[in-house]
Amino acid sequence: MTTVLDRLAGRRPVFSVEFFPPRDDADETVLWTAVRQLEPLDPAFVSVTYGAGGSSRERTIRTTGRIRRETTLTPVAHLAGVGHSRAELRNVVGWYADNGIRNVLAIRGDPPGGPAAEWVAHPDGVTYADEMVRLIGDLGAFCVGVAAFPHGHPESPDLETDVRRLLGKIRRGAHFAVAQLSFEPDYFLRLRDRLAALGCDVPLLPGVMPLTTRRTLAKSVELSGVSAPAAVAERLARYDDDPAGFRAEGIDVTTRVCDRLLAEGVRGLHFYTLNRSTATRELVRRLGLGPAVRDLQPCTAAAEPRS
Repeated sequence: MTTVLDRLAGRRPVFSVEFFPPRDDADETVLWTAVRQLEPLDPAFVSVTYGAGGSSRERTIRTTGRIRRETTLTPVAHLAGVGHSRAELRNVVGWYADNGIRNVLAIRGDPPGGPAAEWVAHPDGVTYADEMVRLIGDLGAFCVGVAAFPHGHPESPDLETDVRRLLGKIRRGAHFAVAQLSFEPDYFLRLRDRLAALGCDVPLLPGVMPLTTRRTLAKSVELSGVSAPAAVAERLARYDDDPAGFRAEGIDVTTRVCDRLLAEGVRGLHFYTLNRSTATRELVRRLGLGPAVRDLQPCTAAAEPRS
């Protein structure tokens, strides 16, 4: 099966997308609309997340398997250690292998109470993501990704410690890393530079959230763990009562972030989609990513529910 490293090996920058598993039939329809609309743009890979505390494991497995069977896309399965024994984790990895899925993103995962809650390891489970990397590697030939944190993991005392923990995951066998999103490209670029200074050149992809609504702005703050820069917050605050204006300004802000990252030579951009496709498709076209984008049908904000 094609690996993430295969997909990142070209000379042109690429993009990838992240979905979360559907909660019900209505969510399933929304998700698969986004999958089908993004498929012609040939993302390097698509990943499917776990819910908080590993709560959506079965739906994650089912959705990833369906992408593998029914599309031309390269799926990356998330595997979170939270709440699971090592035996359960091995069973999930075995299921992925049996279904032809060889790309796995290994994360420790947040506790059920959220990122700020106390971490309590399963008595027969893992405590750190590097243990997840080793567990997966021991089970076969997988392409393993890990999470990276431009602002530092909440439990890391400082950025230097955090980058060394990332390096530890890579030395345990990780092949690539996907960064949590950052409003400011410099945080990601400094993380990349620190990693390179330690002699590590695995692909490191920045996370990007298209800013289309107040909800996506709030979600960006939640995922990054930091507030939006004052300049960005002020620009968007002018459109609090103007959804169309907010969306236009937010897409411009996101485009500038992506332009800077691409100018700095990143190998790809990882879009957090919230299971929608319109904003991602618009950004892909603006940035000149994807194959023959000029020949694809134009996208409009009315083509899907608002994100």
